Amino acid sequence: MSDKTRAIAVETVEVTPEQAGQRIDNFLIKRLKGVPKTRLYRALRSGEVRVNGARKKASYQLCAGDRLRIPPLRCAAPGAAPWIPDSLLEKIPILFEDRHLLVVDKPAGLAAHGGSGVQYGLIEALRTLRADEPVLELAHRLDRDTSGCLILAKSRAALLALQAQLGVERSIDKDYAALIKGAWPGGNREIDRPLARPPHAAGHKRSAARSVFSPRRRWAACTLVNIRLLTGRMHQARLHAAAIGQPIAGDRLYGDAGFNRMTRQAGLRRLFLHAERLRFAHPVSGAALETRAPLPAALEAVLENL
Repeated sequence: MSDKTRAIAVETVEVTPEQAGQRIDNFLIKRLKGVPKTRLYRALRSGEVRVNGARKKASYQLCAGDRLRIPPLRCAAPGAAPWIPDSLLEKIPILFEDRHLLVVDKPAGLAAHGGSGVQYGLIEALRTLRADEPVLELAHRLDRDTSGCLILAKSRAALLALQAQLGVERSIDKDYAALIKGAWPGGNREIDRPLARPPHAAGHKRSAARSVFSPRRRWAACTLVNIRLLTGRMHQARLHAAAIGQPIAGDRLYGDAGFNRMTRQAGLRRLFLHAERLRFAHPVSGAALETRAPLPAALEAVLENL
């Protein structure tokens, strides 16, 4: 066995009420830090991992009292080089925190979670750097190239309450700052049209979606707008901007190549989309909360250059 790896012994773990409701794959990823995900999923498919003596799919949601058998798997040895940089936490400003939830300012370029060729994302980094937290789950997502406010739950009850606000209730206000192509005509405008992602994007289908665009600052060739999402579809802000012929600066998937070249000359090196503000009810106390993430200095510099 390499001096950089070790094999842990067979474990039998009883699921606590706080851990209940998690997918079994997410539970294993969090518990067995450093074990390749391909190995974890193979252990689930083969039945090496069992719940109450039975084989379960990766999507199985754990219940309180479940007895989980975890086989010996190779993982990072104590003292080995960490698979996530310890300095990463310094790049993730904390906007709000209590014992139920954590709101951070996610930097652009960092995925919300690992997968699809990405070794780790924000959630894996925080779970590693905050190993004492019994529960730490993403309440929602941000695109890898989008920066700004992101909520994480620190208890199962908080997660379910936040998901209810994001789901049927639609009671979380989400405001984004975006630089879009062209001069914006008039004032506020609601975009109410289904999203149709291109065939090369995963999950090609149409979904109802609504956004409100409000101009904040205007130039001859572009406009800084506020985009409030009234629904929470994947890539919604980017797709709605592209659908009205005013794509977001730096968008390599749905954007305009000429506009992207122009904004690159102004110093833009990323997607100009920032989750600037969240307003929601505290998942436990019900108190009104508002968090704001200031526009990153790199984006402010682009506006000055314009």
